[in-house]
Amino acid sequence: MTYRLSQRSMQNLSGVHPDLVAVVKRAIEITEADFVVIEGVRHIERQRQLVAKGASQTMNSRHLTGHAVDIVPYPVTWEKEAFIPIVEAMARAAEELDVVVEHGHDWGWDSPHHELDRKVYP
Repeated sequence: MTYRLSQRSMQNLSGVHPDLVAVVKRAIEITEADFVVIEGVRHIERQRQLVAKGASQTMNSRHLTGHAVDIVPYPVTWEKEAFIPIVEAMARAAEELDVVVEHGHDWGWDSPHHELDRKVYP
């Protein structure tokens, strides 16, 4: 089945680095599981709130600069296994487009998170 990005996902990609947007757009074309972009660029106040409640661990988030997105399965679930097809699609899309992306799922604690590599995209 072919999926497409919802209007909400497209709005949440506003201000995100074009290379990461391209990866997300390619990933939705090749994914085996539908997904939604729940967050792209964050304002500093939102980041402070997330850190205060323990939902984020840093004030140096790549979301602040448009270098990260959070993506969840649709329908929404927080089961770690449900993120695997999305991570695989994002990894494949990044490889196809020659964009270096790190995946929070690989870190073992932030499955929705995908960010452009800091070494390549300072």
